[in-house]
Amino acid sequence: MPDLRHGAQVEDGGVRFTAWSASAERMWVSLFERAGTETARVEMERSGEIFTVWLPDLRPGQLYGYRADGVYEPRSGLWFDPERLLVDPYALAIDQPFRNHPELFARRGQGGDTAPFLPKSVVVQPEAFSLVPAVYSPGGLIYEINVRSFTILHPEIPVEQRGTIGALAHPSILAHFQKLHVAAVELMPIAAWMDERHLPPLGLRNVWGYNPVAFMALDPRIAPGGWAELQQTVRALHDCGIGVIIDVVFNHTAESDEQGATLSLRGLDARAYFRHADDGTLINDTGTGNTLNCEHEQTQRLILDSLRAYIRCAGVDGFRFDLATILGRTPSGFSAEAKLLQTLASDPEISSRVLIAEPWDVGPDGYQLGQFLAPFLEWNDRYRDDVRRFWRGDGGMVPTLATRLAGSSDIFAGEATRTVNFIAAHDGMTLADIVAYERKHNDANGEHNRDGHDENLSWNHGVEGHTPRADVIAKRARSVRRLLATLFMSRGTLMLTAGDEFGRSQQGNNNAYAQDNAITWIDWDNRDRELEEFVTYLAKLRSEYEVLRGVSFLTDDDVTWLDEAGKPMDGDKWSDPETRSLQLGLGDLKITLGPDEVLIEDKTGEVLIRC
Repeated sequence: MPDLRHGAQVEDGGVRFTAWSASAERMWVSLFERAGTETARVEMERSGEIFTVWLPDLRPGQLYGYRADGVYEPRSGLWFDPERLLVDPYALAIDQPFRNHPELFARRGQGGDTAPFLPKSVVVQPEAFSLVPAVYSPGGLIYEINVRSFTILHPEIPVEQRGTIGALAHPSILAHFQKLHVAAVELMPIAAWMDERHLPPLGLRNVWGYNPVAFMALDPRIAPGGWAELQQTVRALHDCGIGVIIDVVFNHTAESDEQGATLSLRGLDARAYFRHADDGTLINDTGTGNTLNCEHEQTQRLILDSLRAYIRCAGVDGFRFDLATILGRTPSGFSAEAKLLQTLASDPEISSRVLIAEPWDVGPDGYQLGQFLAPFLEWNDRYRDDVRRFWRGDGGMVPTLATRLAGSSDIFAGEATRTVNFIAAHDGMTLADIVAYERKHNDANGEHNRDGHDENLSWNHGVEGHTPRADVIAKRARSVRRLLATLFMSRGTLMLTAGDEFGRSQQGNNNAYAQDNAITWIDWDNRDRELEEFVTYLAKLRSEYEVLRGVSFLTDDDVTWLDEAGKPMDGDKWSDPETRSLQLGLGDLKITLGPDEVLIEDKTGEVLIRC
């Protein structure tokens, strides 16, 4: 059991409840029976900013929630209302998923008790995970997974297990990972989340999970077995030599803007937990309505304790931080030396895991690629965009492509690259859609195609979307293979999004967060098995040739750059925008990229890949 200091701790034949608030005047813990009836409401004792009470004869499984009272002045960040039941930020479980209900959005004096409409926190005492060194180390292939979409249609997984974390431990799934030489799976958010308030009227629901409420409570929809389910799955993956990275969202909560719901942090101390402008309005550097105040000591403690819970309760190998620039936000802008980032990088427990930053947010100067410090790896969207541009046929891309292949030394300093290379991710078009659609098709999202990025650096080979034309289908297949081959030949850590290895499509939707349906569900029965075998071969090739792996930058001592005639590249060739082909001699391999082919040969001249 992790020592979290706050929350519900089982001790001395009872449970001690501990909560933090600098602004609340009074606080209570409400106890509930399984039917949802409130059986007791006990006021907590205050000592400074800590509220606590020990209640005898309570055991794991007890349902509870907090209530807080004080000044109600939303424009000043004060939302206290004892009729708002609040989920414990330190809850390790909740009894049901979050659901939107009008009462959750009501203002003080305008609605009733929200207890019937809010999940209850659950007292749990998970088994401690035997701490072992992380299985994953930078350089290996990361496989990004949305748990529900990945497993919901898998024919070999028992129906009752589909869509859950436990399904990832099924032998057929483990075999798929091993075939692809997956070094770590990266699970899109698994902490309890709530749908954005505009989705239910549209008949939609959030399937990605990037709208959290309780950072430490696993969402019951994908982890019905709670921490035990995650722990067992991690062990099964570790037994296969596969690490587990958790995508965590510490930049905002589902409580959203001034019109949002009061669910947890807002009702406990919004002024401390969220960033506010001088006039009291919420700062929105996330595009979601609120921004966590990562400068505040209590917010930092909550984040650090959440990470420790994942390490201690499940033994995970690392974390990918969504909109990670928020973690280093200060009043004067982003700082790579902000206290929270320094603590993450120096804490003995947390820094022993792989840390991956999504190095941007939507606030002022939010794009910070290359500005995080070691040991953070960073999602490299410039790699993504430059490789797409090269294979789309844009001119003048050869020098840039060479830099990306070699580890992006123009972005990352030091002896080793910190790049995470990818062609496609959950956010944006799928790999198959990149070569089949020139524009986004997000009408199913109910926002009149206004959401999502307009520029996708994609090309459709003359026909937009689905086509029966065999010639177009063949061209698209070759383009997908070239993109994948380029990825697997690149220095640094690689990331592949689940299903891209066998041609999944989202019908041109590049913002499918609300499509919990066939648009995002992976169709295992009709997957492109020839493409899957091609990616399997790429992964095998990368594992066999050490020169293709590693995180050190390629230098002139490692690689020979050649033109299309096999002659060393000179200054004129590098600078000529009409140069569209590049050869590189890399150890025992000769690799040719472009303009219409990827060719990889070994030292004997045997063709290993041609596409």
